[in-house]
Amino acid sequence: MEAHEKIRAGFDEATGGETPVLVDFFATWCGPCKMMAPVLEELKRRYGERLRIIKLDIENRSNIQAVQRYGVRSVPTLMLFRRGELLWRESGARSTDDMVRILERYIG
Repeated sequence: MEAHEKIRAGFDEATGGETPVLVDFFATWCGPCKMMAPVLEELKRRYGERLRIIKLDIENRSNIQAVQRYGVRSVPTLMLFRRGELLWRESGARSTDDMVRILERYIG
């Protein structure tokens, strides 16, 4: 298996389980991405084991395949997966309250 196939398999495995996975596509230089850090921390605290959060730096070469596969053109871009299915996607910073309202539709 080539390196890019292993990376894709890793992403698919990470997002393919029963636990919902929130993927944060970000860049270290991005101001709105930095604003999302405390929001994601609060979501992790609030949802615990009911939600997995993965941060993917779009400038990290090992993440480029996921960036291309999902057509990420701006950061932050947030995507919610369960069982490998993309349930929700949006670009731009969101407040904790906004994210809770969105996640409650899928996590309860």
